Amino acid sequence: MKKNIAVIGTGYWGKNLVRNFAALDALYVICDIDKDKLDYFKTKYPKILTTTSFREVLQNDDIKGVVISTPAALHYNMAKEALLNDKDVFVEKPLSLRIEEGKELVQIAEERCNILMVGHILHYHPAVLKLQELVNRGELGKIQYIYSNRLNLGKFRTEENILWSFAPHDISVILMLLGEMPRGVAAHGSSYLNKNVADVTLTTLDFQSGVKAHIFVSWLHPYKEQKLVVVGDKRMAVFDDISDEKLLLYPHEIEWVNRIPVPHMKDA
Repeated sequence: MKKNIAVIGTGYWGKNLVRNFAALDALYVICDIDKDKLDYFKTKYPKILTTTSFREVLQNDDIKGVVISTPAALHYNMAKEALLNDKDVFVEKPLSLRIEEGKELVQIAEERCNILMVGHILHYHPAVLKLQELVNRGELGKIQYIYSNRLNLGKFRTEENILWSFAPHDISVILMLLGEMPRGVAAHGSSYLNKNVADVTLTTLDFQSGVKAHIFVSWLHPYKEQKLVVVGDKRMAVFDDISDEKLLLYPHEIEWVNRIPVPHMKDA
C-alpha cells in the first residue's frame, strides 16, 4: 500500500488511528500541535514523518488522504480545508457540530469528487452486520421499536456535549438498520458538571414506518453499558458491545388469549 495518509490529532482516539494506518503501511505523516506527542511517535515510528503544521500537510501533493481526529469543534474547518485542497477526508464523529456545516462538507466533497467519510465504526462490526442481515431477511418481523443505551462514568469533555460524543454511534446504526431518515427528532438533556455542556441526553427518533427509536446517553453513570435492542413482532435482538456474547436473538412470542396479550418467554 502506498504511504499517502496523514493523521491529524493524536489524542484519545487519534493514537489508535496512527497505529492502524501505520500497520497498513499507509501512514506518511503524523500531525499534532503537541511536540511531546510527536517525539513519542518519532521514537515508535522512526520512518514516518511528523509535523505541527496542518497547512504543511495540505500543501503536500504526496498526501492524498487526511484523517482528522481533533476536538469536534475543529472538524468542520479542517475537513473543509482538506477537501478544498483536493484531499480525501476521513473525519472522526461527529462530522460537524452544525447541520449546515455538515451539509456544506457533503456538497463540497460531491462537487470535487472527493471521498468524505465519517468514522462510524459500528457499521463494520460483525455483530451489527449480522443484526442488519437479520432485519433485512425479516427474521425479527416488523420492527416495532429500537432503544439504545450508551453509558459510562467519563470520559468527560468540555468542547462537546454527551450527545455529540456518544450518540452518533447509535444514531448511525439505527439509520442503517431501518434504511430511512426520521420524520421527527426530539432531544432533551441536562447539565450537571458544566453549565453549558449536557452530561445526559434522551433522544427520540420518529420514523414514517411507525418505528420509534430511543437513545439514552450519559457520561455521568455508575456503570458502563453499550447496548442496542431491536424489538420486532416475531423476535427481539440485543447487541451488547461489552458482553462476550455480542448479539443475542430472543424468540419470544406473544399469544392473544381472550383479547389479552400473553407473553411466552424463550431462551436466547
